[in-house]
Amino acid sequence: MSARPIASHPDAPSLWTATAPAAPDTPALDASVSTDVLVVGAGYTGLSTALHLAERGARVCVLDAHAPGWGASGRNGGQVNPTLKHDPDDLVRLYGAERAEPLIDAVSRSADLVYDLIARHAIDCAPVRAGWLQVGYTQQAVDGMHARARQWERRGVRVEMLDRAATAARIGTPAFAGGWLDGRAGGIQPLAYVHGLVRAAQGLGVQVHGGSPVVALERQGTHWVATTAQGHRVQAQQVVLGTNGYTDGLWPGLARTVLAANSFIVATRPLGAAGASILPGGETGSTSQRLLLYFRKDAHGRLLMGGRGHFADPQGPQDFAHLERAVALMFPQLGPVQYEYRWAGRIAVTRDFMPHLHQPAPGITMALGYNGRGIAMATSLGQHVAALVAGSGAAACPFPLTPLQPLPLHGLQRFYIAAGVAWYSLLDRIGK
Repeated sequence: MSARPIASHPDAPSLWTATAPAAPDTPALDASVSTDVLVVGAGYTGLSTALHLAERGARVCVLDAHAPGWGASGRNGGQVNPTLKHDPDDLVRLYGAERAEPLIDAVSRSADLVYDLIARHAIDCAPVRAGWLQVGYTQQAVDGMHARARQWERRGVRVEMLDRAATAARIGTPAFAGGWLDGRAGGIQPLAYVHGLVRAAQGLGVQVHGGSPVVALERQGTHWVATTAQGHRVQAQQVVLGTNGYTDGLWPGLARTVLAANSFIVATRPLGAAGASILPGGETGSTSQRLLLYFRKDAHGRLLMGGRGHFADPQGPQDFAHLERAVALMFPQLGPVQYEYRWAGRIAVTRDFMPHLHQPAPGITMALGYNGRGIAMATSLGQHVAALVAGSGAAACPFPLTPLQPLPLHGLQRFYIAAGVAWYSLLDRIGK
């Protein structure tokens, strides 16, 4: 099996690349090796998998086409949200209580796992755990969010239901009718978290190699053999693919199971006293619209605003104008705002809005599709993939194992995304 080249992506400077501590040394693979487990992809999925496998005593080699965190793991908004698109009661209806409750528990504990790893491995990534605010413009939207909050509250989660006044005080704008606070959530410097996971894994003997794209993968007897673009080979008993929104053709059909959609982010200069009224408690936030906006402040007082973008990679500041308009409308007290950084990254959207876990052949495990919730979900799924690869069995895994199901007419994904953006924009404007 041979991989298609990954589409080029502009390496525009992001806030995270500019402010992360120095990256650990992850030189390209320069010789053929043998290992227990090969992990392809040095983002949250792959690094969490590798770290947890190494804790179990496995020999692990991680390969990435670029530097660790080059993809979505180093480009996201830095929000650690332990939720799925589906609410707990929805999951019970979809899977039945016996199957759903372990999944709900794993999702609920996913932020705990992130912050535990940060603490245990002393990861320098500016962690804050002040909660996540989900807010809405209409009372109808707020009522729905309060119903969601009560579902989590019944499961022991600390939540707060917020009216218009309480929301305005927490966010610093009267734009919203209300919302809710999820006390489990928080924010981090996401690329710095990647660097910390790399160091932790390396400390347990994991080999991590950037600049080593895998171009072929084949079964040879009882082992898998991966070949890099430089011609080096890795022989492994097990292979884990964790490439998410940057999945290529290495495994036939896998890339067609997700839509790789762009998410765009802008970051202001540090606001100083002018930003004191904005998210004064350090929470992260997002709207409940279909085309949501997400926002937070970083450790230096910059305001970040993120949201959907067109399918193509951005070509200039004009492609981020919709986010800068959102800042002006939401926080008019700031007046003219200067922006330091504009960047984008690809999230992997699945048809059922669930993370996907596949084992299409003996010794191959794939995990991807976080629908914009990758920090918590990918870290958690990596832990469970490690257990699965180590032999715990599918029944012990809270995330369902599913067959590969390529999206129909996947080649028209640009059309899917453009049409979806247009339709959801209309629905959001008319309040449906």
